[in-house]
Amino acid sequence: MRPLVATIDLAALRHNYLHAKACAAGRKAFAVVKANAYGHGAAQVVAALSGVADGFAVACLEEAEIVRSVHPSIRILLLEGCFEAEEYQQASVLNLDLVVQGEAQCAALRHAVVPNPFSVWLKLDSGMHRLGMSASGLRDCFTLLHHHPNVAELNLISHFACADEPDHPLNAQQLAAFVGLEDLPFVARSLANSAAVLSISAAHQDWIRPGIMLYGASPFAERSAAALGLQPVMSLTAALIAIREVPVGESVGYGATWVAQRPSRIGTVSCGYADGYPRHAPSGTSVVIRGQHVPLAGRVSMDMLAVDLTDLPEAKVGDAVELWGRHMLVDDLAQRCGTIGYELLTKVTPRVPRQYR
Repeated sequence: MRPLVATIDLAALRHNYLHAKACAAGRKAFAVVKANAYGHGAAQVVAALSGVADGFAVACLEEAEIVRSVHPSIRILLLEGCFEAEEYQQASVLNLDLVVQGEAQCAALRHAVVPNPFSVWLKLDSGMHRLGMSASGLRDCFTLLHHHPNVAELNLISHFACADEPDHPLNAQQLAAFVGLEDLPFVARSLANSAAVLSISAAHQDWIRPGIMLYGASPFAERSAAALGLQPVMSLTAALIAIREVPVGESVGYGATWVAQRPSRIGTVSCGYADGYPRHAPSGTSVVIRGQHVPLAGRVSMDMLAVDLTDLPEAKVGDAVELWGRHMLVDDLAQRCGTIGYELLTKVTPRVPRQYR
């Protein structure tokens, strides 16, 4: 078997969920498990959290079906609502909480023939301008759906654009827009994503929606996951599969972009961009071998990458290589590559086996 595995620490996952709840004491929390639980395996994550979670949030019906197959009764929030008229019946059979994010969805829900009424979440576009209704449009939708037979209860939801920058003025504007609808008799309200859970207590409302923080990565560029009380959940681990001596002036990898400036010992690692490791990771990016940070040498290939072992002479073929995990934080790798931890975690491809502990 090719030596590459993503190990998922389910105890760390539970710790992070309970930490989110502790940050917003007394509130309920939808654990966000869209995108295959950010690459961690939705079914396994749902099973691990089933004893503690208040509910789960997903992006589409296909994801909701996975959650429902694991947990027959827990609340599941369909974050983008239904895309086609025929999906309302399926969503009703699955007993989903349903986001309504526009006038067209409002009309489709009113005309749908469904076996069970929905807990509906009306989405306010409070300033992100991605999905949701204006305040006046939402008030109209509330009037149309209040006491409608397809609706068991009406709730309010919105989403921050800049909560990862706690001092950004748009946060206060969005919160004010959200609070501006407090005269409507919603059963529950939800506004806080991970960054707001950790930094904007006024946004906690009735339900929080922790996402990236569940998986032990930070939503903030300047604050580490450890400083936030989070534990890394995924460790991506490969192995050294070859070692060679490279003389001064010889190059390594595609494009010959890395050239040995000294007699060098180069190791080949069993992971590449087809596994989800970023192809654009520059030379000098760290992996961890035998507890020591070792730099990449040259371009990442589809199935392999090269590292400079010159300063780690004890390294040998078969040694474990941590691409990210407890020693090489996914946020640090993401920053080095000009991206965010979310992208790296969700891009770990299906050919990488997941191992749960």
